Amino acid sequence: MGIPSSLGAPIESGPNVQGDSIDEGKRLIRQGGDKGLSLAERLAEHFHRLTWRTPIHGMRLKGRHPLKLIAVPDDPFLGDTRRGNALLDGRLSFRGESRAIAALDLAKPDFSKAFAEYLHGFSWLRDLSTVATRAQGIPVAEALMRRWLDAHADTVSEPAWRADLWGRRILLWTAHAPLILSSTDLVYRSRVLNTLARGARHIDRGAEKAAPGAPRVAAMCGVVAAGLLIPGGDARRSATEAALAKTLAASIFEDGGNVARAPAAQVDLLMLLTALREVYAARRLEAPTSVTNAIAALVPALLGVCHGDHDVSSWQGGAPIGAAALDQIITATGVRTRPLRQAREWGYQRLAAGATVVILDGAPPPIARLVEGGCASTLAFEMSDGAQRLVVNCGGARAGVVQLPAALAEGLRTTAAHSTLIVGDSNSTAIHADGTLGRGVSEVELARQESEGLSRVEASHDGYARRFGFLHRRQLILASDGRELRGEDMLLPATKRRKLAATGFAVRFHLGVGVQVSPTADGLAALLRLPGGGLWQFRCRGGTLAVEESVWIDADGRPHATMQLLITGESPAGGASVSWAFKRAG
Repeated sequence: MGIPSSLGAPIESGPNVQGDSIDEGKRLIRQGGDKGLSLAERLAEHFHRLTWRTPIHGMRLKGRHPLKLIAVPDDPFLGDTRRGNALLDGRLSFRGESRAIAALDLAKPDFSKAFAEYLHGFSWLRDLSTVATRAQGIPVAEALMRRWLDAHADTVSEPAWRADLWGRRILLWTAHAPLILSSTDLVYRSRVLNTLARGARHIDRGAEKAAPGAPRVAAMCGVVAAGLLIPGGDARRSATEAALAKTLAASIFEDGGNVARAPAAQVDLLMLLTALREVYAARRLEAPTSVTNAIAALVPALLGVCHGDHDVSSWQGGAPIGAAALDQIITATGVRTRPLRQAREWGYQRLAAGATVVILDGAPPPIARLVEGGCASTLAFEMSDGAQRLVVNCGGARAGVVQLPAALAEGLRTTAAHSTLIVGDSNSTAIHADGTLGRGVSEVELARQESEGLSRVEASHDGYARRFGFLHRRQLILASDGRELRGEDMLLPATKRRKLAATGFAVRFHLGVGVQVSPTADGLAALLRLPGGGLWQFRCRGGTLAVEESVWIDADGRPHATMQLLITGESPAGGASVSWAFKRAG
């Protein structure tokens, strides 16, 4: 199996294969994972935002009016051509939502949160520049910029002045300055540059208050970029770079994964840091080692959650982003590497042999205070055969089109929307109404062994211990030729002191788009035909097999009707075991 030509080497060969074994008993613990921001922290955040309206904050935003930028960096990424063409047609479009530019009322927004972030983050400049010449793009960019300035340049408010959005705006305004600063209207040009400088002063004091991960990194990238591109910022370069290094250490695990445990955030971080590296290149300066080291660590971790179709798997509310788009992003980083097979903190275990790739979520979910919209997916897995996805998670809770019903979007975060075992129709980790994750999985124990004949991972979590008295243990064994994946799901008594009652359970295997299912007459097996012609047999023991409808969210955020294999049963007080296997038949 190969990978995009930009990355060069065979996907699973090389040094990453070594050192994959994990001794039995190694644990990951989610300390304070169910605790959101404390009352004191929420009040501090609230009062911080209130200070934006005070005369003191207004004074802080005053300073010299820059007359020009020191340099104009390149944007290393391509935008979305469909969104770009929509802009040329006079419409702003994002995830199924569209607005005529001429009718946009930014003072009274009537659009979704995702659409607002696309608008305020100005990534539409990238989309526009991808499809338009400068002459074609300038009128569109200026028209939207003037509307934004009229509504938000002089009024510091959310979400427009949120620190992470200002960070993104600084990177994109400077990279696409030819689209927004080519006007002969000197008053307009001065207003753009002055607003840019005011925004930089605003986040200079608030960037480190953003949530760790992509939001804080975005804000800090904006602070550093502004210091490099707006006259007078060089004096504080060492201080801002030190703050960025501190932010990266709090946002990226040592194994290269991000604290939100989301592939979408991983892509976002890569794009932010690569764009910042271009700012240094525009100034003919070397980027700090904290930036280059972070990029080098992020890429293999990201590749570790990619399938044989060269696109990311669906975890923590995300969906695929498109193989061509991902290839272009990784090419822009300049990093040539192989997928990370096992990441203890990032939490994803990768088994790969022949044409088969299996990706397991082997860690507790992200902690509540770091991420909104996390999923109860512990010990779920995805599986692909070459370019075809065989077993998936539904995905897309935070990447769906606006037409996706809110109840369905929230349902995509549940344990039942993932390919794993569920007890008592309950999530392994509680999902709160405010979008955070609560109590549930606090500890995952994992062991991994590699040999010439197979790859074996065994992991357990305690998400059902408090409510039902059971631990869930899952074992996956992938044959060396990749033609068979054997698994076992066990419910084990968590304590001998508690008297347990019989409890219903279900093991779900959501199937990829286009996978045809033919159950056998004995109710213990099914034949699975992939769209590309591959044929797999599925067999199970320890429960009753059924075939039900499911859904999967694609790279455009659109739902597709799919099927799922469902094994149901009831666990007595002593526990239960369900064994199953996928075996390639053709």
